[in-house]
Parts: sequence; structure tokens; C-alpha cells
Amino acid sequence: MESGILQDALIYLGAAVIAVPLAKRFGLGSVLGYLLAGIIIGPYLLGMVGDQKEVMHFAEFGVVLMLFLVGLELQPTLLWQLKGPILGTGGLQMILTTLVLTGIGWAASLPWQESLAIGLILALSSTAIALQSLQERRLMQNESGRSAFAVLLLQDIAVIPILALLPLLALQPTTIGESSGLSGWQQGALVAAAISGIVLGGRYLMRPIFRAIAEAHMREIFVAAALLLVVGIAVLMESVGLSPALGSFLAGVVLADSEYRHELESDIEPFKGLLLGLFFMSVGAGIDFRLFAEHPLLIPALVIGLMVVKWLVLMGLGKVLRMSPSQNWTFALALAQGGEFAFVLFSFAGQTRVLSTETTSLLTLVVTLSMALSPLLLILNDKLIQPRFDYQPDTMTEHTNPESANNPVLIAGFGRFGQIVGRLLHGHGIGTTVLEQDPSQIEMLRKFGYRVFYGDASRLDLLHAAGAHQAKLLVVAVNDPATTLSIIETVRKHFPHLKILTRAQDRPSAHELLRQGVEHVFRETLGSAVDLGVEVLVELGFRANQAWRAGQTFKRHDNRLLREQTQYLDDEHTYINKSLQYRDILADLLQDDEEEQGRIQSYNWDSAPQDDALPKDAR
Repeated sequence: MESGILQDALIYLGAAVIAVPLAKRFGLGSVLGYLLAGIIIGPYLLGMVGDQKEVMHFAEFGVVLMLFLVGLELQPTLLWQLKGPILGTGGLQMILTTLVLTGIGWAASLPWQESLAIGLILALSSTAIALQSLQERRLMQNESGRSAFAVLLLQDIAVIPILALLPLLALQPTTIGESSGLSGWQQGALVAAAISGIVLGGRYLMRPIFRAIAEAHMREIFVAAALLLVVGIAVLMESVGLSPALGSFLAGVVLADSEYRHELESDIEPFKGLLLGLFFMSVGAGIDFRLFAEHPLLIPALVIGLMVVKWLVLMGLGKVLRMSPSQNWTFALALAQGGEFAFVLFSFAGQTRVLSTETTSLLTLVVTLSMALSPLLLILNDKLIQPRFDYQPDTMTEHTNPESANNPVLIAGFGRFGQIVGRLLHGHGIGTTVLEQDPSQIEMLRKFGYRVFYGDASRLDLLHAAGAHQAKLLVVAVNDPATTLSIIETVRKHFPHLKILTRAQDRPSAHELLRQGVEHVFRETLGSAVDLGVEVLVELGFRANQAWRAGQTFKRHDNRLLREQTQYLDDEHTYINKSLQYRDILADLLQDDEEEQGRIQSYNWDSAPQDDALPKDAR
């Protein structure tokens, strides 16, 4: 391996490790942290890294992965629930902002194609900055948060048609056109054919393939398959002259309703995070600060102009939607910046010759600076504007994910034990989210209407994706004691509010769980074994109610013994003595109950009291 590669990796990783935590600590967000790290190590400040073209080419795959994950989040049920705000609020924002910015560009004597491309790209806002800022302020559940979420979701969706539209706005023959030799309408037909192929292939091939791979129970192969899917689609799309981001997004949407969605998200997320961070750093390092020196008045004017135009459009939209003034200010300021997708789209617009290199460099700097100012504007909103409206951030609640809002119970493992719990809850109309690793079991459960996903419940990312932060109870019903302990350790560390009820395979497993501090432990054989013993008593002539009470007494007694014995697992002598003591106590309890029932049965309710107990030899 060349030393230059290792040296560059050391520089990028070191800059990220230092800059990103500092940026987040000061409330600027990770995106700006990466951008600032890239600016610092870039050729215009410290000069630690040089040409960014090769790095950018590699890092752009992070954007492909990001769009795949965006597609995975867009489940049909979620889109249907939010269809009104998405199409209404989000659609109006995109249309109005694009029209205003396009009009400004046209008035500045730019060709309409360039004006439209700039308007579409600058109409987007930063999902990372806006959502993080609103979540930190606990504003996602109120009016401004819900409206901002709808707008950002629509913008994420709009990125794909924008990518498809940009080559058609080229003032010169594009790279796509040169490689394919196709006219505009032919290229459009090719886009439609490619989209259809991905949708059909994803629907009928991807899920069975992932099911077969999951049956191997090898996580590294599943990770490799997930990356293979994205890389394969990217290569396929490039080979026919289309955007890899478009294909990866469509593949994500196709799999959004799959039981393997959460596993795919968690497997790809680390690669996406690193590559996307590298992408933002390369963007920051590639910013030409000579432009700022050459245009010291133009660039600040463009930044302020962009944010003012977007703020005015959003404020007007908020009034149309009859938002309260305080909510309207927060909504408008949260989305007044440019977005991270602009870096992708400006780069693509340059490749397709829609915009010149000078224009994309200038506007990339404008978007970067607007993103840097956005957290500062929200701080001013908190300090200066919201107090005028009696703003009380502490009274707000967290945003609730529509997917998991009605599922207060998570069930890890849905085999012979967990499915009984699930059926009981389902019969009472209680929503459950199931995490299961058996592909054949998953397919069957989905047919019965259960919400079930493929994944290892001991993983933090999967628990969070399944709604553990919002659920009330976790039922651990997996068949492996080691996995059970791993799940419990993760949940107790990261989701302390979640009450845990867990299955124990046997008495030693129950002892270990109690030793770990788990309160609600249920041995899988205790209930059925006691039920069988009760039936044996009935068959031997005991009354049914007496036999049932004996079973309940035994269970209570044995559970107390189990908890006390846990304290003496390392002392065999005391452990055995406790068992013997409890055995004698249990025999006395059962004898006393038998005598009491005998007295009740012998009581003559129609006459004066007689002997209140049967002779022992009659019992």
C-alpha cells in the first residue's frame, strides 16, 4: 500500500476526529464539522491535502449510500400518513422557492435553463442541520417541527427527479449524451426503462435473495450482500449513462417495506457515515477561497439574499397554513439555508454541463456559508425572537415516529415462546414490533399481519430503528441465553426507561438473569410443568379448584426460592439447604390448604355448625 494513501487517511481521520466533536459541542452539527475540517486541511489554509478530484470521486459513493438509506425510510405507509403535509406544505415550498429563485436568475440575464437548475438546487434545505437543531430543541412534535419534517421529506424525494431533469437542461451536449448517442426523449425513455427494471427486480428478486442469505446466519455475508446490491446498481446505472444515486434511491424505496430494512440500514450506516463525512470534508477542502477574495461583496450578498428569499417564502407559506407567529418564525429560520444535497447536485450539474465550473464553485461556497449561519440564526431565534411569544421549549415533547407510535411492546424472538405472548397482545389490540432472525419465520408472520423485521436485537442501531426509545416494554424471548444477556445489557445501558420481561430457558439461566438485576424473569417450562402437575392431581381425585390453588402456591413458592438461591450460587452447601428448607415449607403450605378445604367442604350451611373438619383418615 502506498504511503501517500495512508498519510491522506491519517490526515482526514485526524481532522474529522478533532473537528466534528468540537462542532457538535458548539451546536454546529456534524455536517459543518466535516466541512470545517476539510476547509482547515484544504489547499487554501494549511495545505495538508491537495487535489480533491480523486478523493471526491471515491467519496461520492457516500452520497449513493445516503440516498439508498433515504429510500429505505420512505415506506408506503409512512408516506400515506404524511401525504397531506408532504404534498401540500412540502410541494408548495419547492414550487414557490424554485419559481422565485428562477425568476431572480432570469432577471440577472442568466439563461432559463441555468436559472431553473439553480432555483431547483437552492430550493433545498439541509436535512441534517434542520432536523438535528429541531430535535435538540424538542420541537419535532409541534407545528413548526411537523411542517419542517414534511418539507424536508418532500425535498429528499425531489432530489431524484432533479437528478433526472438536470441532463435535459444542458446548454451543451452532456457526457451522458456523448456516451450514449441518444436524444433527449430517447434518454428519457432509457431512464423510464431503467427505473422499471430496478422496481421489478427489487420487488421480485431482492427479497428472496436476502432471505436465502439470511438463512446462512453470517452477518458479514449479509453486509457484503447489502454493499453488493448498492454497488451493483451504481455500476449498472453508470453503464447506461444514468445517475447511480437515482438507482440506489429506487432500490431503497423498493425495500422500504421489507422485513430486512432495519438490518440493511444498520449494516450500511457505518459505511455511509464515513464516506459521507469524507465527501463533506472533500467539499470543504475544495472550496476556492480565492473566490471570496475576488468577490468580497458579491458572496456575502448572495448568502444573505438566498437566506432572505427562502425565509420570506417560508414565512408566507406559514401564514397560508395559519401557523402561529412563534411557530412560523421557527419553521422559516430552520429551513432558510441551503442543503447538503446541493453539493451533489451542483457537482452533477457541472458534469452534465448545465452550469459552469465557476458558477458551481461560487454557489457551493454560498450554500456552505448559509449552512454555517443556520445554527446561529436558530440561537438568535431562541434568545431574541421566541421570548416575545412566550416560547417555552421545556413544554414541548419529542417527535414521535409514526411507524412505531402505536407499538408500545417490542418482542425479541418470535418462536415457540414469543409467539404466544404476541398472539395474546395482538388479541387485545396492542401493537407489537417483532425482531426475529429466522427468515422462514419472518415470512410466515408477515402473512398474519405482524410487524416483523429481520435483525439481531442485541444491536443498538436495530433497537433504535425498531422504536425502543419510544416503546414501553421489551419482551426478550430469544432461544439463546448469551444473546438474551447481550440484549439486556444493551437495553439497560441505552434505553433505561424500557421495562424488560425476559424468558429463561432453565433454572441456571434464570439465576444468571436475576444476578444481572433483571426483575421480571419467566422460566419457559415452569408454567406448562405446573399445569401438567395440576392435571395429575385432578386425575388422582383432587378437586379442580384445590389442584389449581396448589399449582399457584407452588409457583409463588418456587419463584421466591429461585430469587433467594441466586444469592448462594457460589455456596453449594447453603444452596442445597435452602432447597430442603423450602421443600418442607411448601409441604406444610399444601397440607394446610388441603385441611382448610376439607373443613370448608364438611361445613353444613343448612344447620348449626358441626365438626369443622373431616377426620384425617377420611381426607
